[in-house]
Amino acid sequence: MTGPVRPEDVLPDDVDSGVLNGVEVRKGSVAAFVANARRLDDLRPGSPERDAVLAELRRLVPALRAVGVLDVFAPRSAALADVIAGA
Repeated sequence: MTGPVRPEDVLPDDVDSGVLNGVEVRKGSVAAFVANARRLDDLRPGSPERDAVLAELRRLVPALRAVGVLDVFAPRSAALADVIAGA
């Protein structure tokens, strides 16, 4: 392939998920991970909401690995780095 890769080259508009490197990845996985990562530092440790956000982040880590996001970006927060390392 020559030229830049466009979103529709990875997943066409009418497709909601695809298998990348053996992992099913849904459209929106990266955006959901980022949204939850941003919320993490604002939530009180041990709270049900934080626990739910942590669980969702852990669930999404394989998709981010499959896409290659974690090969080119590093987390800023230690809490998020711990989530990624433990998933």
